[in-house]
Amino acid sequence: MRKRSGSGWARLRTLGGLCILAVLVWHLGSDAFLDGLAGIDVPTLLSALGIGLLTTVFSAWRWCLVARGLGLRLPLGRAVADYYRALFLNAALPGGVLGDVHRAVRHGRSAHDLGRAVRAVVLERTAGQLVLLVAGAAVLLVRPSPALAQVGRVLSTPGAALAAAAVTVLAIAVAYWTRGASRAGRALRTTLTEARQALFARATWPGVAFSSAVVLAGYLGMFVLAARVSGVGAPLAELVPLVVLALLAMAVPLNVGGWGPREGVAAWAFGAAGLGAAQGLTASVVYGALAFVASLPGAAVLVVRWIAGIRAGGARNARREAEEEEREGEGDLAAQGATGGKGAANEAGEVQTTP
Repeated sequence: MRKRSGSGWARLRTLGGLCILAVLVWHLGSDAFLDGLAGIDVPTLLSALGIGLLTTVFSAWRWCLVARGLGLRLPLGRAVADYYRALFLNAALPGGVLGDVHRAVRHGRSAHDLGRAVRAVVLERTAGQLVLLVAGAAVLLVRPSPALAQVGRVLSTPGAALAAAAVTVLAIAVAYWTRGASRAGRALRTTLTEARQALFARATWPGVAFSSAVVLAGYLGMFVLAARVSGVGAPLAELVPLVVLALLAMAVPLNVGGWGPREGVAAWAFGAAGLGAAQGLTASVVYGALAFVASLPGAAVLVVRWIAGIRAGGARNARREAEEEEREGEGDLAAQGATGGKGAANEAGEVQTTP
């Protein structure tokens, strides 16, 4: 039953992302998707690979810090390779999280603790989202965007107030329900304890915060690069708040390999800022293409490990066959020794009985 509900949620996420993209194509046309791609040249691709290397190494370092905070060993070199592979799988497969699931399971098997390995990946991704939220809020407060005026009008409506009150009541009810010795309460307390150890301990939080800031700067730089390739000439101070809104939209779990909400929010934010919704959509599409290019080293990691697995399997089979041949040889020698012993005994008996 749980497996069916999980697969149903995955299909719903993919369908939601496809619906968002279909609505954008219907309103803005397919040219908004294709125009920016023509401007991608070799220097742009190399810049994307360089930015991807920076963000991946610092993301992997953050993962190492979180894992060590939970008592798990994770070498940085292996973490970088696993993170690259996860980024490629996230970009190439629907849902956008299958790569993270794969790296969590792989780490859990090697560390012989699947539960903590999964929580390490969840906490690592949560740390990145927290830094994005804090930095995004700071940027939007310092440099407000015209798009936020529309958000403010929506949040000031009675419906938004009622929704906020309902969420508050629900949070209080959940806290009251989980305060006892129930299973949910124990799970919540365990999660909070591990989050404090992995993210907010004195030995880990500076590295987690610094690496997350570097990763966020890389994402912003990648989006600004995509906007320039798309022909957006707005000043950087005007562009950054719009980029922050688009990056925040990537946390919405209705996407196809990361596509969907990001494009919708980019089109809306650029349109509200007077830059044109089609321009925002084009910039987001170029960003998605550059992000996929930046994840391509993960495909190389997959191929190399696949070949290594085949070779390791062949070596295991050869070793198994050699061991079987050795056992058979030992059996033959034992049998020959036994036969030879019987022959020698018979000959000795014949010599003794001969007058």
